This record gives sequence, structure tokens and C-alpha cells, in this order.
Amino acid sequence: MGDHVPPQELDYVRIDDALVDAAVRALEAAERVSLKIVTAESCTGGLIATLLSEAPGAAEYFDGGFVCYTPAQKSAALGIEPSLIEKCGAVSEEVARAMVQGALENSEADIALAVTGVAGPDSDEKGNPVGLVYIAIARRGGETLCRKNKFGDIGRAKIRSEAAKEALALIETMAKDQA
Repeated sequence: MGDHVPPQELDYVRIDDALVDAAVRALEAAERVSLKIVTAESCTGGLIATLLSEAPGAAEYFDGGFVCYTPAQKSAALGIEPSLIEKCGAVSEEVARAMVQGALENSEADIALAVTGVAGPDSDEKGNPVGLVYIAIARRGGETLCRKNKFGDIGRAKIRSEAAKEALALIETMAKDQA
């Protein structure tokens, strides 16, 4: 990490009303169809889980989250084969899909959401650009949907915030589609 950076110089996500409102809507949609949600997050670092836990009654429909910031943790916590990560890279559609399956297999949830990407400040070890984020979602026993987002180099906080917004909207959509 190097030199100490004072908080006022960090580019961090400020949780605003819009993000909390998106999480509340996602949980309300899950509640209407009695579905539990689990998250598996890398570049968002638990932001989505934090947002979901803000909603009143969250424990009823939010099963929890896995924060797997490193390739080793993705393997340890979610059971992803290290060879898949080595072959495809930690930031890939294949790994996002594997994260969703690992989250479902290691939880009681009905819906799993996974996020892996490059928030910056530099490209990753495979040369993926800053702002590339894969978001995958699946219903237990159903197909996995994966979206590739190219947010661009808009800053770490903005990338993480935009990824969280997109992810929460996917949860809401999937839950509504189950109605």
C-alpha cells in the first residue's frame, strides 16, 4: 500500500440516498416473491452487501455476502478452481459466473449476485482496463446472466458505485421476473 493517504485524499464511495433506495427496492422485490439474496463481491468490496443490510428487515431476505478481493480468496471462499482464474483471469465472465455458483452452493439463498472488476487505479495483471466490471446473477436452479460493463476510468469510487447500482437493479429485475 505504501505511503499513508489521509482520508480527504481517498477516492471512496459515499453511500447516498439513491444507493440505499436502490437496495431497499431490490430487497422489497425479493420479499414480494419470498426470495433470499447472497452476494459475492470483489471490486465492490462488500458495498452491495452493506447497502442491502441497510434495508429494514434485511435479515429476512438477505442471506449474507462473500467479499473475495483476491484470486486466492475466490478459490478459498467460493470453491473456484485456481486453474479457471489463471486461465481466464480474476476479472472475466467465466469467473463472475463461477462466483455466482459458488455463492449459491455456500448459502441458503435463492438468488446470487457476483461482481468482479478493475476499479483501478491501474489495469489488472491480465491487462484488463480500469472500469471493466462483470456482474453475474442467477436464481438457484436457473440460468446465469452475466453483463460486461465498461464504465471507463471514472475513478475508483464512481466505478464501485456504478457497479453497485447496476447490480442492485439486476437483483430487482430478477426478483420481479419471478413474480
